[in-house]
Amino acid sequence: MPGHLARRFQQIAVAVFLAEMDAAGFDLTPVQYAALAAIAANPAIDQITLAGLIAYDRTTITGVIDRLAQKGLVVRRASTRDRRSRELLITDDGRRTLAAITPAVEAAQRLMVRGLTAAEASELTRLLQKAIAAGNDLSRAPLRDGAATER
Repeated sequence: MPGHLARRFQQIAVAVFLAEMDAAGFDLTPVQYAALAAIAANPAIDQITLAGLIAYDRTTITGVIDRLAQKGLVVRRASTRDRRSRELLITDDGRRTLAAITPAVEAAQRLMVRGLTAAEASELTRLLQKAIAAGNDLSRAPLRDGAATER
């Protein structure tokens, strides 16, 4: 069943990611990495927009940001556009961390598909993107930047 296989692959993906982070000497979860990378790419982003960009629940993104801030990787500041909102910025330490973990992230991605040829891994990625794009609106935390479209 596709649902069971997707859940199982996600379990493996998280385990591989965490093992690679640990081996590289970093304490970062896949969601924390996604948030950190999105904040780096979108300076002064607000939490709600960030949640949409990484397809994460709006109510629980606060805990992710709290942990990144506790680690000194991001800071919150009052928004220059909306006084009710806070902007997220990556710190210099966050930039260094992001650069330093890139080899571990890339190694994790290779390990996740190690039983596949390069063509099969590419096809798996294409099919996952297609299935995710078709089901994005069914998610409790849909991707909101248009990246869910088929590539």
